[in-house]
Amino acid sequence: MSEPILKNITSKIRSFPSMPATGAKMLKMLEDPETSMVEIEDVLRHDPGLTGNVLKLANSAYFGIPSKVSSVKQGVLLLGLKRLIQLVVASCVSGIMDKPVPGYDLPPGDLWRHSIAVSIAAEALVKDHKNIDSEDIFTPSLLHDIGKLILGHFVKDELDDIEKIAGKGVPYVVAENMVLGTDHAEVGAQVLTQWSFPSDVIEAVRWHHDPDFPERCKASVDIVYLSNLLCQPNGEGRADVELSSTVIERLGIDVSQFDTIATNVSQWVDELAEALTFN
Repeated sequence: MSEPILKNITSKIRSFPSMPATGAKMLKMLEDPETSMVEIEDVLRHDPGLTGNVLKLANSAYFGIPSKVSSVKQGVLLLGLKRLIQLVVASCVSGIMDKPVPGYDLPPGDLWRHSIAVSIAAEALVKDHKNIDSEDIFTPSLLHDIGKLILGHFVKDELDDIEKIAGKGVPYVVAENMVLGTDHAEVGAQVLTQWSFPSDVIEAVRWHHDPDFPERCKASVDIVYLSNLLCQPNGEGRADVELSSTVIERLGIDVSQFDTIATNVSQWVDELAEALTFN
C-alpha cells in the first residue's frame, strides 16, 4: 500500500461535490421528528425543477398510488413524509452518480442503474419482514457504491496489482484495500459522513461487503450486502456468487424468493431509474 495514493484519495474525498442544497436541507428534516409538511413545501417551492421530479416519482407505477398526485402536499399524504424526503435526496444525488466510473468499467448511467436495482431488491427482501422498515433501507441501498466515483480513477491506475491479488481468490474489495489502503465501501462512508447522513446509513454503506462480524450485525448492513450481490452485472437481480449463510439465517430469508426478487428488479429498474433522474 502506498501512502501517497492514500493521501491523494483522502484529498479527493474532501473535494468531492457537496450534497445539493435542497438535499442537505431535506436530510436535516429527515432527522427531525417535528418536521412538518409546510416546511417540506416551503423548501421545494424554491426548486420547481425538483418539485416536478418529486411529483413524477410519486406518480410512478412503482409506488402503486392509484390516483394522480398533483401537489407536494398530496404526495406527502400518499407517500408519507419520510419516503418523500428520501426521494428528494435521491433525486438530488442522481446527477452526481450518473457518471462513468473508470477502473470498474462502468459507462455513464450503469452505476446509477445498479444502485437503483439494489434499492428495489432491498425493498423486495424486507417486504414481508415486520421488524425491518423498507423506508430505512432505501437510501443506504441506493448509495452503497458511491465511493466508486472517487476510487475508480485510483483502481484504474493500479488495476494490474489489484487484479493479480484478486486472481488468487482474494475478494476484490479486500484487494482494493491491500493495494490502495482503503476500499470503495470505506470511501463511500466517508463521503456520506461529509454529507451529514444518519449513522445507520453510513454504517450500512461502510460494511456492505463485510457483514459477518458480530459488531456489524445490523439488518440494514445484511440487506444491503445481500441485495448488492443479487444485483451484480451478470444478470439484473441475480448473482452466481456464494451468499453468506450467516446473513441468510440471521434475516430468516427464504432463498427461493430470489427468483421473484430478480423479476421484481427487472420489472421496475427502468421506470424507477428514469423517475429518479433529476433533469
